[in-house]
Amino acid sequence: MLGFVSTLPQQAQRSPFSGHMVVCGDDALARRLAVELRYVYGERVTLLLPPGRDPRRPELPLTQQGRATTLFGRMSAAMNRNLANGGNGAADSSDTAAGVDAVRILEAAEPSDEAFEEAGVDTAAALALVYDDDERNIRAALTARRLNPRLRLVIRLYNRKLGQYLETLLDQAAAVAVPGLDPSALDASTTVLSDADTAAPALAATALTGSSKVVQAEGLLLRAVERTPPRAGEVADPGLCTLALLSSTTHDPAGAEGSEVSGSEGPQLLPGHEQVAAATGRRTVVLETVREAGPGDPTLRMGGRGAPLSQIFSRRLRWSALGVGSAVLALAVASTLTTGDHPLHAAYLTLLDLFGMGDPAIGDPTARQVIQLLSGVAGLMLLPLLVAGVLEAFGSLRTASSLRRPPRGLSGHVVLLGLGKIGTRVLVRLRELEIPVVCVEDDPAARGIPVARRLHVPVVLGDVTQEGVLEAAKIQRSRALLALTSADTTNLEAALYARSVKPDLRVALRLFDDEFATAVYRTLRTAHPQAVTRSRSVSHLAAPSFAVAMMGRQILGAIPVERKVMLFAAIEVGGHPQLEGRTVEQAFRAGAWRVLALDTTPREDRRPGPAGAEDRPSGLAWNLHPGYVLRAEDRVVIAATRRGLAELLRRRGSMTHR
Repeated sequence: MLGFVSTLPQQAQRSPFSGHMVVCGDDALARRLAVELRYVYGERVTLLLPPGRDPRRPELPLTQQGRATTLFGRMSAAMNRNLANGGNGAADSSDTAAGVDAVRILEAAEPSDEAFEEAGVDTAAALALVYDDDERNIRAALTARRLNPRLRLVIRLYNRKLGQYLETLLDQAAAVAVPGLDPSALDASTTVLSDADTAAPALAATALTGSSKVVQAEGLLLRAVERTPPRAGEVADPGLCTLALLSSTTHDPAGAEGSEVSGSEGPQLLPGHEQVAAATGRRTVVLETVREAGPGDPTLRMGGRGAPLSQIFSRRLRWSALGVGSAVLALAVASTLTTGDHPLHAAYLTLLDLFGMGDPAIGDPTARQVIQLLSGVAGLMLLPLLVAGVLEAFGSLRTASSLRRPPRGLSGHVVLLGLGKIGTRVLVRLRELEIPVVCVEDDPAARGIPVARRLHVPVVLGDVTQEGVLEAAKIQRSRALLALTSADTTNLEAALYARSVKPDLRVALRLFDDEFATAVYRTLRTAHPQAVTRSRSVSHLAAPSFAVAMMGRQILGAIPVERKVMLFAAIEVGGHPQLEGRTVEQAFRAGAWRVLALDTTPREDRRPGPAGAEDRPSGLAWNLHPGYVLRAEDRVVIAATRRGLAELLRRRGSMTHR
């Protein structure tokens, strides 16, 4: 059954938008992606949602359709206020004025042929499949590719390897269905992304002491750090450039929360030189490093190769084995010195005596007889040693499948709550950074339990809201708490309890509802102004990557700046009048984009990326002179706001296939 909800004129309801964007999903990512496409990129959007309430969050009073309509209404009102105040955005003013009327909301239990036909997939420019179930996304992708071979597909999948195979399969299907399809269009026809992979680095970074923000993708490493305001008489280190000014009320309990509606007191992304000079007393985010990622940089690794000997045999047993081995070696040396035998022959006779396989040394020299007696004694010591070793090995193998407990004396670690899709990726990222972690999970069959076992990470099984669970995770000696479960109330309760145990604990919460996140952030900051508090929304962090992919591109990474997001992308200068023929200094637009580095690799040697030939920088020149003139054949790495990147993409006609 399809339900159609819209305030469009009747004529528009009878025919779907041509060349529009279709988003299908069942959680916050779908709604956030529709908002990103509509109010940042100015695209016309059809949103396909399941009917009724979200089964994973039955406590919410609104249906999925009601929540989407409410969100669009808030964004439309905010955009109209921005236009009334003279602001400008990526969307055309005529489209923006239409507000929520430019979004069609459909309801369908499954993304079937009928649902796709009603949504206009056959005439759409792009389709995003962001259901939380990988299998449903795969089925829907196969159906959509059959209905529209030229359709650009953006698919949400947690399984990386399966995603690579699926991209190849769907691109091959498009090539077979349309033999004359432009290869450049085929490069961007299917993109598989994971919201967990996109959000994990930012979530992991919130647990680090200090405020280092790292973007590492496709051979590129960017590192940004937060800097405190200089003291009187000191000069601030500007780094390579200033990426953001943090809220002037960051440490004011009554101040703004650092979101999109914080006004001039909120964070300012990519500020101009005058803004930086005038922002005395405000913390800054500066770019510290832009370079190629070398072999020594941390790489993704989901598990170890096996347990070392130290985890199979106890320290006492290893020392005992060393003592017996030393005794055998000493006996072999003594036999060589006293009998004059060759060392190998002397060692051979010693081992025969040790294992009781030699004849009695009757009639032999006294030294030989003494050595034989001592070898027998050593053999008696070897037998219990071998028995102990076998028993310990069997015990270690039996417990290898069990979870480790937090060791005594553990401190300075991160307590990670929740081992679902997001928590598992964050766990892997933290271990890549060699940060000690203790996980807390109430489901023994959770997705991340096998990963934690392979990485030898201690896990506490239990409900985090029950007394004693956080204490078992050594919360009182930890450096930070990452509450990443799928329940807002559980994350909040854990954070409040952890703060009662350790008031200065660094806390980062995963919260789904934006208004709830704002209230929680403001309250926790008021109650504990001396501690660092962060609230993060996975959909807010991941939506820009999915939106850019819908436009036929991919970003290198994103970093959160309070409750805003800064994007990094690699683009060709040619076709962008805002960049081509301008100097690096002239191409900089405050609040929109900034050129950070130049890819020096010759065009013919550039490695193709997953969404086009210009996505993957392979050789960088980051110390660009402000007077360097950007040429059409250049490829540059830029930092951009969401609206700035949207403007670059929308003004280049070849970026979208209409």
